[in-house]
Amino acid sequence: MSRFVNVAAAQLGPIARNETKKQVVDRLLAHLHQAKKMDVDVVVFPELALTTFFPRWFSEDISDFDCFYETQMPGPDTQPLFDAAAKLQIGFYLGYAELVIENGVKRRFNVSILVDKTGTIVGKYRKVHLPGHGQDEPWRAFQHLEKYYFEPGHEFGVWSAFGGVMGMALCNDRRWSETYRVMGLKGVEMVMLGYNTPVHNPPAPEHDDLSMFHNHLVMQAGAYQNGTWVVGVAKAGSEEGIEMIGGSAIIAPSGEIVAACSTKGDELAIARCDLDLCHSYKSTTFNFERHRRPEAYGLISSQRGAVLPWA
Repeated sequence: MSRFVNVAAAQLGPIARNETKKQVVDRLLAHLHQAKKMDVDVVVFPELALTTFFPRWFSEDISDFDCFYETQMPGPDTQPLFDAAAKLQIGFYLGYAELVIENGVKRRFNVSILVDKTGTIVGKYRKVHLPGHGQDEPWRAFQHLEKYYFEPGHEFGVWSAFGGVMGMALCNDRRWSETYRVMGLKGVEMVMLGYNTPVHNPPAPEHDDLSMFHNHLVMQAGAYQNGTWVVGVAKAGSEEGIEMIGGSAIIAPSGEIVAACSTKGDELAIARCDLDLCHSYKSTTFNFERHRRPEAYGLISSQRGAVLPWA
């Protein structure tokens, strides 16, 4: 018997710096209500879905940007999302900036959560692969200061939800094969990931024309090589003068895109995902137990950068 999950990739258009969280949450609520009309089980929102992408600006005093972080989840601004989830019996994935105090020290993370149909948080993930730079680089047309505003997370988890094995990732994580493989080794059947990706890459502008190709390439490869669904969702459009890619997509374990957004605004792409389709790949071409050779992969976990063996 097939296990179907109806999934909505809930793309957002740009969020202005002066847009209030209430205004943003109202947009998310509109997505939830529209998705419910289409019998969706879980809605996947983008990375940093509650604010503009603030790491594009540098501030010497990092606390100047504390207003962009959530200190509790749910909090006063986000409680309506959880109330709606419980009332509508619909789950969601949400990316946001987290600020916590541990042992008297402020810690900041780029996180996502998975919420079930009762409005209960069943999982939280902290972004592992932080892109960009950790210091002011004013020569750039815009900055990408995730290494300055966030600490990295340290693991990829999976959670039992929506009748299957769910995983989470965020933006730059999608570009690293290890992201999918670690979750694949935990039996993941659907990876949800949000992203905020500018078209322009200041250190490598020759990549700009390939930004959408690379976006889909890595998610499709991750899906196929691990026999899992992947749901990638963008915050897109021209945000504070910076053009962001769209391309939100739902990708089958075959690596095929089965649903996608066609605009750069608020839009839903919906697919009926058969989690049992994963077995067709996990039990054949990508039967890890039969075909993997971990004894040959030692460098992957013991070495960070490339080193010529004869150097």
